[in-house]
Amino acid sequence: MHIGEKIKEELKKQGKNPRWLSEKIPCERTNAYKILKREDLDTSLLMRISVALHHNFFKDLSEEYDFLKEEGKK
Repeated sequence: MHIGEKIKEELKKQGKNPRWLSEKIPCERTNAYKILKREDLDTSLLMRISVALHHNFFKDLSEEYDFLKEEGKK
């Protein structure tokens, strides 16, 4: 899972943008754009983003893990 893409999708779904995110987590606006390009993130940063967007990205990661684990059993 490309976590930056997942965050970008959730921002779009909620009608928010990276500037809004930068104010909520808080960070520089340029860093918010960089976050959306990253494949992985530090857990503390992901927690702040999850809280800001009211979306559990850890659950998304866990579901992908479960899916890949089951695929590996086949």
